[in-house]
Amino acid sequence: MLKALKRCLKKLAWLSVALVAAFAAWLMGYGWLSAASSAPQQFSLKQGSSLRSAARQMTEAGVISMPWQFEVLGRLSGHATHIQAGNYEVGGAASPFQLLKMITSGVRGQDQLMLVEGWTFSQLRAALDAHPALKHETRGVAETELAARLGVPQSSVEGWFFPDTYFFPNGATDTALLQRAHRAMRAQLDTLWTARADGLPLANPYEALILASIVEKETGQPSERPVIAAVFINRLKIGMKLQTDPTVIYGIGTEFDGNLRKKDLLADGPYNTYVRTGLPPTPIALPGLAALTATLNPAPGKILYFVARGDGSSQFSNNLAEHERAVTKYQRRGAH
Repeated sequence: MLKALKRCLKKLAWLSVALVAAFAAWLMGYGWLSAASSAPQQFSLKQGSSLRSAARQMTEAGVISMPWQFEVLGRLSGHATHIQAGNYEVGGAASPFQLLKMITSGVRGQDQLMLVEGWTFSQLRAALDAHPALKHETRGVAETELAARLGVPQSSVEGWFFPDTYFFPNGATDTALLQRAHRAMRAQLDTLWTARADGLPLANPYEALILASIVEKETGQPSERPVIAAVFINRLKIGMKLQTDPTVIYGIGTEFDGNLRKKDLLADGPYNTYVRTGLPPTPIALPGLAALTATLNPAPGKILYFVARGDGSSQFSNNLAEHERAVTKYQRRGAH
């Protein structure tokens, strides 16, 4: 019995050694296996990222394909607590070990560009073209061609870039930055669309993006976004015209001189929501996360009107009589 037990323990010991050796071989093989394509790739790691969240972000960016193996490698190699936030660029094929060294040593670019909530695409493009650290591939490219390059299903890319600060190494392409901003907007919009409130008069995420851009431009006080979103949602539900100045101004374009006239409100055009019912054909600006969230989860109630009080806030009304009294009180031209 004792000899049999010893033989069994000996076999277990050898099996353990074999398993450890196999695991070590796998670890070394995976660690030096090329994890990225030969084409340059860029990705960002958020502030406070854990090794697990870093692996997830790198997988979403297409840099690695096996996040749990990458996490195991990082923990066994002692890199689990040294993740550095920022923007990174992989110049070519790179192994998991090389990627771990990159994200723990903080070898990352220091250049940055902030995409501002409420910017139009023309403003975004001007900022891209003026940035000296970017390689300019999209300068002068027609918007329809740019949409095709980025995989935007519409012919216009207006509104399709998420407002945020983007870090990148010197010499990164403007195409890569636009791709990152577009992916970020799609991700935010898809997530919020899935969790949207019931009964919204919006047929698809793109209509939500359009309306969110209007909410972005109409909001004075951040806390009022859900209420302003409710105004437009309620108008759409009953077939009432949106009657919002920012869409008219967007339609006027570069000819707008800062003064919106009565003739502008009466002139027919796809962006004149005083004349046409429903949403304009495209977004009119970059909506931020707060505007997207408010649009897909508006405040409850039957609010249909609002007028500026003159201090950045608005007075909201449920019906036209209340609204006319508010307009008289605050005496603000161009009230909604």
